[in-house]
Amino acid sequence: MTAVPISLEFFPPKTPEQRAQLERALPKLKRCAPEYVSVTFGAGGSTLSYTPETIRHLRENHALEAAPHISCMGGSRDEIRALLRHYRETGCKRLVALRGDLPSGMATVGEIRYASDLVAFIRAETGDHFHIEVACYPEVHPQADDSQADMRHFKTKIEAGANGAITQYFYNADAYFHFVDAARRAGIEVPIVPGIMPIANFSQLKRFSELCGAEIPRWLAKRLGAFGDDTDSIREFAADVVADLCRRLVAGGAPGLHFYTLNRAQATLAVIERMR
Repeated sequence: MTAVPISLEFFPPKTPEQRAQLERALPKLKRCAPEYVSVTFGAGGSTLSYTPETIRHLRENHALEAAPHISCMGGSRDEIRALLRHYRETGCKRLVALRGDLPSGMATVGEIRYASDLVAFIRAETGDHFHIEVACYPEVHPQADDSQADMRHFKTKIEAGANGAITQYFYNADAYFHFVDAARRAGIEVPIVPGIMPIANFSQLKRFSELCGAEIPRWLAKRLGAFGDDTDSIREFAADVVADLCRRLVAGGAPGLHFYTLNRAQATLAVIERMR
């Protein structure tokens, strides 16, 4: 359907309504033949179990290659070790290793502080069993001192044993190309797959972007804002914009596309269909 492999990201549903929403989306999204799907980390307390449950469901009921996100926030080495054992026994071959955000209500971080340390721990525990993806930030991590410090942190994760990287979403293709060029100059040779956020709800996108530091270009924000509450027009226009972004990324050498689906099919499919 596209010229490069695609992967899809889901969050672990926690309520019957969320589970039903994901089940409605899955048959439609499976037609895109994703190389794999990833499931974000349910951080803190009882929500920890939702990611393994979702991984098992996707593998056993939908025959999808599923990659769990693992975060070092709030988890002890023993807990992470047990999680790795579980995923290995489940048949998982891929992981997405992240520092993650401190779960709400938790005052201290876990025993492993940084994603690079988590990658090194996974390698020490499991050798080469897992293909490990890490995160990177074409528009610079919001907590980084500057772009050079951010690149050093990225390189540390790769040197610890990561096989590839998935970027934070962005809407400026040049940000991705400049970042990849800088990574190559820094000696980072792993595939860097752009993360793609289809747009279905502009107010939700603004909220996400403020939290994660992703930039919505001024022209795009003004165009989306001009549609007001006309959700159909927002979706049509946004799908065209994101599909153009994807086409440019693929033409420029992106090794894949990783779609943040938010457990819904319509916006992601609209982009992929326009890329045919």
